Amino acid sequence: MPGRTSARPERGRETRELILAAAERLFAEHGIAAVSNRQISEAAGQGNNFAVGYHFGTKTDLVREIVRRHTAAMERRRLEMLAAIDGSADVRAWAACLVRPVTGHLAGLPVPTWYARFIAQADADPVLRRMVVEEAGATASMRANLDGLTRLVPQLPEPVRRERADMSRLLIVHMLAERERAVHEGGDPVRATWHDAATGLTDAIVGIWLAPATSPL
Repeated sequence: MPGRTSARPERGRETRELILAAAERLFAEHGIAAVSNRQISEAAGQGNNFAVGYHFGTKTDLVREIVRRHTAAMERRRLEMLAAIDGSADVRAWAACLVRPVTGHLAGLPVPTWYARFIAQADADPVLRRMVVEEAGATASMRANLDGLTRLVPQLPEPVRRERADMSRLLIVHMLAERERAVHEGGDPVRATWHDAATGLTDAIVGIWLAPATSPL
């Protein structure tokens, strides 16, 4: 009997992981609104169509758990990078901290990856976008990263800094999703590896932050 009891939580964890993996893939491929709990349950090999609701609650809760499944690893990477550049006056070093924790995480995932396209799909939904920004964009490392970057561009008015932070986020989210899609579909991405993709993105983000600004009216 003790063996049975201990096996139940393990089965529950396995089921949750199967559901998270299936949902991430289906959301990335088809869009979040277009995918039902029943489709997720079937893709996860669950005979019970209510398995998603039982383990995660609402679809928003499920999306949040997928985000959290990846955020912790990227947070550790970014904190390590920030510690290495502490006090740096190099805009490029701070811009790289925005990008490389994400591309490094994607490079370490099993192929094919789905997370970049999943995040891009979530970004298209106003409610989910706010939730994702709160979960992944408001971490301690991200706040420190943006604070360090904005300190190096004191000439920019505060509204322009916020605007450029949004530009940087959109560029990272959607360019990584485009590269992931190209790789998955057998295309020919401009940058051969995630490391190289990070280099190109960092170049662009540096340009965004150092470009001259026309103050908003």
